[in-house]
Amino acid sequence: MGSISTTMRPADDLLLTAEEVALMLKVSKDWVWDHSSRRLPYLPVIRMSDGALRYRASGIEEFLMEREKASTLRRKRR
Repeated sequence: MGSISTTMRPADDLLLTAEEVALMLKVSKDWVWDHSSRRLPYLPVIRMSDGALRYRASGIEEFLMEREKASTLRRKRR
């Protein structure tokens, strides 16, 4: 058995549904869907073969950190 690739995600990096992401971010599912395809800020999404959308928990956390950083930078410019 070979070594695990460094590009693989940990087993605890859950895949979330749009509904779970909406609950996590306290937004509507429509907001999640809009920001998964066409609106900025763009949510990182995995499109499954059956058309279902899934989101890595780590990707959502990264998205939140980027948004927080952008908010901080905007406040400092004022």
